[in-house]
Amino acid sequence: MASPKNKKSKMRKRQREAQLEKAILAEVQACPNCGGMKQAHHVCPNCGMYNGRKVLSVSAK
Repeated sequence: MASPKNKKSKMRKRQREAQLEKAILAEVQACPNCGGMKQAHHVCPNCGMYNGRKVLSVSAK
């Protein structure tokens, strides 16, 4: 079985572990226009509104 030849520094270990925090799913919030769930700073997939204006035409399901 392979063994490490050199010790991993604290900084190298912490940099690797910091990437795990970024892998968490993005949080969602309620759209102020329609009340549907959307990601922050993204166009609402339900109504097509972003920052109080219509930017995407969404067809009814």
